[in-house]
Amino acid sequence: MGWFIQDAYAQAEGQGDPFLSLVPLVLIFGVFYFLLIRPQNKARKEHKELVANLAVGDEVVTGGGILGKVTEVNDQFAHVQVVGDVVLKVQRHTISAVMPKGTLKGA
Repeated sequence: MGWFIQDAYAQAEGQGDPFLSLVPLVLIFGVFYFLLIRPQNKARKEHKELVANLAVGDEVVTGGGILGKVTEVNDQFAHVQVVGDVVLKVQRHTISAVMPKGTLKGA
């Protein structure tokens, strides 16, 4: 049977340095941190600053893709004027981006 499947023999010596076996785990965690965790934290921080600095007159895009101009800002909500007299009351955290001035005129 040794011809198809190689026989497995136990090592005569010990496992070696236990700290050396932790190196791959540390490397994997480092890769996950720099490729996943750090960019998410950075994006979350930028969005939090965007929502905190929201002011009347800003042209914004909501999470649903609605483009409008902020007419009033409260602690939890913002009033966004879409067209003419149409004003939507949206939660502040749903505002995904602040657009450059004049975006509404071009749209």
